[in-house]
Amino acid sequence: MTRTLILGGARSGKSTRAEQLLAGHPDVLYAATGGTREDDPEWAQRVALHRGRRPAGWRTAETCDLEPLLRDTTDPAPLLVDCLALWLTRVMDECGAWDDAVWADGGERAVQARSASLAAAWRDTSRTVVAVSNEVGMGVVPATASGRRFRDELGRLNMALAELSESVLLVVAGQVLPIRQG
Repeated sequence: MTRTLILGGARSGKSTRAEQLLAGHPDVLYAATGGTREDDPEWAQRVALHRGRRPAGWRTAETCDLEPLLRDTTDPAPLLVDCLALWLTRVMDECGAWDDAVWADGGERAVQARSASLAAAWRDTSRTVVAVSNEVGMGVVPATASGRRFRDELGRLNMALAELSESVLLVVAGQVLPIRQG
């Protein structure tokens, strides 16, 4: 069992690197957290590009329900999660955490509890798992409170999973920089 967290900016090559790490496995469960957006042709094109790169033997689960996949002891296939930023977006949607009043009235606690629960499942998994996440702390400070909340919560989630991972990689311009090698 190995836990690998791959961080990088948008279009840095992090998903490609995650796929390369598991390329030698004939069976991989690919947890795609982005979902489908029928009214967004550009998003559909991105999803099609990702699907087209996957080997034929890999399975796909389009889901943000990651904890059962991490806790599953009956499926020996490695798990690839792409991506945690989209998972957090969904969590913030479900918790109403984009709204300042909701955030102050329990939304923050709800989001942080969901992230802690995911981190616990990550810590306890018996699977080989590779997760992709955006590194959002290197850019411009978001102009809105909700944007700053998202950046801060994703940073906290990334730190928690990195601490629990045997391997942490940063991908910049398609180049892989090892942060922790285990």
